[in-house]
Amino acid sequence: MKKEDLLKLSPGELTDMGICPTCLNRETGGGLYGDVSDQLLYADEDIECIFVGNPRSEGHMCISSIRHYHDMSEAPDALNEKIVRFSRRFMVILREVFGCERVYLCTMCDGPNNHYHVQLIPRYPHEKRGSGNFVKPRGEYVLDKDKLETVRRRIREEILIP
Repeated sequence: MKKEDLLKLSPGELTDMGICPTCLNRETGGGLYGDVSDQLLYADEDIECIFVGNPRSEGHMCISSIRHYHDMSEAPDALNEKIVRFSRRFMVILREVFGCERVYLCTMCDGPNNHYHVQLIPRYPHEKRGSGNFVKPRGEYVLDKDKLETVRRRIREEILIP
């Protein structure tokens, strides 16, 4: 199937076909998800950190590996350690910038060919505690330029990124 035909399919359909939607999106310069530059927080040779386009709550973030791995068990220890280290700092930044009470970390790389990533899902004081937060209905990403820039600045300052 041609790439332009693949781009007409949903991420779930691509995953079911054994095609990683994240990799296809990168290969096509955003052909699947569009321009997400207003959601991108940080990227380097190993990882990409982005606000989720269909978040379970405000501030929902995803950290994914640049190189394709199906899940954490396939990734090198150094990469897993980096993702956990970044996640820990991002949790603090998200709590302080968004005013959430907790930030949950989860990874669920499901399907025949999904992309290794972790998600940071904020829980706010008015929300119930518990695992139900991992399956809250998804919403639409709303750009908050002040919070976006504050998070980006904090990442540069606190994680010592040039």
